Amino acid sequence: MYLYAPMKIVDQLKKPIAKEMELFEDKFSSSMRSHVALLNRITYYIVNRKGKQMRPMFVFMVAKMLEEKEVNERCYRAASVIELIHTATLVHDDVVDESYQRRGFFSINALWKNKIAVLVGDYLLSKGLLLCIDHKDFDLLEIISIAVREMSEGELLQIEKTRRLDIDESIYMEIIRQKTATLIASCCALGAASVHASAETVEQLRQFGEDIGIAFQIKDDLFDYGETKIGKPTGIDIREKKMTLPLIHVINKSDKKQKKWLIQSVRHHNKDKKRVKRVIAFVKEQGGLDYATAQMHAYKDKALAQLHGFPKNEFRDALEEMVRYVIERKK
Repeated sequence: MYLYAPMKIVDQLKKPIAKEMELFEDKFSSSMRSHVALLNRITYYIVNRKGKQMRPMFVFMVAKMLEEKEVNERCYRAASVIELIHTATLVHDDVVDESYQRRGFFSINALWKNKIAVLVGDYLLSKGLLLCIDHKDFDLLEIISIAVREMSEGELLQIEKTRRLDIDESIYMEIIRQKTATLIASCCALGAASVHASAETVEQLRQFGEDIGIAFQIKDDLFDYGETKIGKPTGIDIREKKMTLPLIHVINKSDKKQKKWLIQSVRHHNKDKKRVKRVIAFVKEQGGLDYATAQMHAYKDKALAQLHGFPKNEFRDALEEMVRYVIERKK
């Protein structure tokens, strides 16, 4: 179990790549610079309210696991690209979700309105892609371009299915694979590709990242059923008509009457706090959380198994700790 506050845990995880992360800070800031003063003000705001930076951490840990010597400039570019793309998606997500806070601070759309926020997201996306093109890192460009396509498809698939509430477990897995896991998968693939690993190794580490990403999203699903104020507010997924794994599992195993009540609750009574609490209680009673937890651990085990083919060193150990952190984190 982790006994530290979340950021202290991340600081511990960063130790083997502390030097790389410190250098990355400057390189990432430089990658966002523009001749437009407004853009520079906004990107300065973004940089100074950064999150845990787990995605660049995956890039460096994978690269260092494969080559323990000092990482090359390609690796720093790969880490910058992934963070630029990730930041762009967060800016766009806040516009789509009409969210006015991000990591406890005002979101870009809250401070500068939607039009500017969309343009800033577009700018960050283009900077990420151009960073690859300018240095002829076309293999890195292919990896990140596929991730952007899949994230967009995953969002649209979720919107389409949420309208009809006809998400079964296979569709749910495809949505979270595309929406969440594909970006973490691309971090690990980029880390491997940045040190010119073989195509087989890049694919193996991409799969490692995908498995972690799926476990990560299932953990997020479980937060929605928590009883303490950690992570996101309890029941928010149901209020937003999002079909998560615990709920999907219980709907699939329920009889016709129970199934109808659950679907009607999500479709028509999702703003009724008492009804939402009853749904949460029913999902718990029927083993939805136990099932989702078991699935999360299964993906964790798959991810760890992917690493066992690589030589043991401090960076492989750090990646294993990252996997454990994903499923043991408190938010």
